[in-house]
Amino acid sequence: MPTYEATPRFTTDLNRLTPQQRHRFQHVVARAFVPDLRGLRHGGTFRTGLRIKRVQCARGVYELTWDGNGRATWQYGKAILPGTQHIIWRRIGTHDILTGP
Repeated sequence: MPTYEATPRFTTDLNRLTPQQRHRFQHVVARAFVPDLRGLRHGGTFRTGLRIKRVQCARGVYELTWDGNGRATWQYGKAILPGTQHIIWRRIGTHDILTGP
């Protein structure tokens, strides 16, 4: 299981989401993002539906689509547990978060 942390900005953004939006994000992370992340160690890729891509003008930051207009930005952090990926959640919300990922 990958480890993670959240920036204060991500936590603030997350608290602004509706309960339904938070549930959808958590569902996508648990059912798609985490399994795909584990598979990367074995040569896998992220599923197309997650639309993972690099954020332009923000080195090392990636975007995850968790709903039609739902976006979350993240980056890889230094491993806390050997052999386990560490994710730093940066922002969450609509496409507008990409102005300050």
